[in-house]
Amino acid sequence: MGGEEQPQNTPGSQDQNFEQPIEQFQPQQQPIEEVEIQNIAEEEQEPEQREESEEWLTEYEGELNIDMYQTKDNVIIKSTIAGVKPEDLDITIANDMLTIRGERRREERIEQEDYFYQECYWGGFSRSVILPIDVDTESIEADLRDGILTVILPKAAKAKTKKIKVKS
Repeated sequence: MGGEEQPQNTPGSQDQNFEQPIEQFQPQQQPIEEVEIQNIAEEEQEPEQREESEEWLTEYEGELNIDMYQTKDNVIIKSTIAGVKPEDLDITIANDMLTIRGERRREERIEQEDYFYQECYWGGFSRSVILPIDVDTESIEADLRDGILTVILPKAAKAKTKKIKVKS
């Protein structure tokens, strides 16, 4: 500590740990074998089962993206669902779970080979969320404007925060 100098290992020092030359690492080269990738689950299925599994893929339901937040009196859920008509939406609430289900329909039939890009989702979609607080299920409102669905869920009276004044 007090004025003593510790020996330092520098690139040219004679520390016995660094006297041995470092050998270059040469990875061993082995031939690459060609492997055939198979879908074992499909091979083991009977033809009827394969058709059912392919049918399941066509019945895929997209998941709806949402924003959910609260104000003093409400829980608000918003989602972008452009191209969906109000009559193609179904919003249900059971216990503490809200489900939004709908379908975005194509207006025209386009052959797969005619696409340059295909990024939009078409077909059925849904989203279920557990509500973090109790809501008044009798007063829920939903509005679809400019491609944005807004669901307003009024907080139940027991879920609202109330400040209590302390008397002295």
